[in-house]
Amino acid sequence: MTMISFIATLPAPNVDVGSMTLSNYAGIWSDPNLRAAFINSMAYVLINICITIPVAIPAAYAFSRMSFIGDKHLFLAFIAFRITPPVVLTLPVFQLFSSLGIVNSVFGIGLAHCLFNLPISIWILQGFISAIPKEMDETAFLDGYSRPQFIWKILLPQISSGVAVTAFFCFMFSWVEVVFARILTTTNGKPISMAINALFGFQTDIGLVMAVTVASILPGALLLFTMRNHLSRGFKVGQV
Repeated sequence: MTMISFIATLPAPNVDVGSMTLSNYAGIWSDPNLRAAFINSMAYVLINICITIPVAIPAAYAFSRMSFIGDKHLFLAFIAFRITPPVVLTLPVFQLFSSLGIVNSVFGIGLAHCLFNLPISIWILQGFISAIPKEMDETAFLDGYSRPQFIWKILLPQISSGVAVTAFFCFMFSWVEVVFARILTTTNGKPISMAINALFGFQTDIGLVMAVTVASILPGALLLFTMRNHLSRGFKVGQV
């Protein structure tokens, strides 16, 4: 008897298709802890993007267009800070935030995320700005544009793909980061990644765990779908 014929003789598995339900997804929002975790994670992303990108754009412009003493060393220091493991800085960050009174708060964790996303954001945007000819700056200044007007009206549309790539990296770091969330929170500000971990126990509800997992993937998938054109152009910058 061949393997195919042997498999054909096996009884069909008893799958109760009628038991499929979406009640586990409804259970996400009925649970106050899970609902708060989703809201916290989205707040981290918004705080991260709204602070990091406006700060990174002028800094990246300065590194791209201006020369000053120690500019290369400072830029390298930013990159070296980004590749430092976050756990190494948890104690000084905790002490600093404790003195500022922002421990155990959503804003404190979002600000900690900005500290790590700002260096890589400057690095990414600096590459996009450097790809734009300097003659564009000079022409705009001759036409009467100030530097802030040039950045807002001319430069930003040119580097929109770079901003999309930067926002994508900011989202990914804030959405999955757990080190600072575990150190800087006790009762408030738990993200969705920690909420999923808390669901596992002696009597784990697998259906709820899978529903929360799928729901946690959807924001990232939606971001990739809406920004796919900008991301594809952004990752190709400098190849030609």
